[in-house]
Amino acid sequence: QVQLVESGGGLVQAGGSLRLSCYASGRTFSGYTMGWFRQAPGIERSFVAAITWTGDRIYYADSAKGRFTISRDNAKNTVYLQMNNLKPEDTAVYYCAAALSTRPTIAREVDYWGQGTRVTVSS
Repeated sequence: QVQLVESGGGLVQAGGSLRLSCYASGRTFSGYTMGWFRQAPGIERSFVAAITWTGDRIYYADSAKGRFTISRDNAKNTVYLQMNNLKPEDTAVYYCAAALSTRPTIAREVDYWGQGTRVTVSS
């Protein structure tokens, strides 16, 4: 069992930055790929970024490349998403995800979800 708790969301002006954090608890955290998805009202939950246990493989959605950086600190059981140059279209609830799959780029590949943290980017 893995429990995920996100933090760091909020309201930011376009062009600004936010850093999301996800703390994972549970004895089975070791070996999990961690990632982030996002969902806006009426829109399908979509992949943002993922990082494997060792950090040897990192994946980004096209919309995130060049602006977002995912990282993890296994000693702290925490994964981060640094978001720079935010745009209004980034507005969504961001969900932390944990998966046994090494590339959980669709929601069905995710084994555990956090409750989400809201990000709002104003024009």
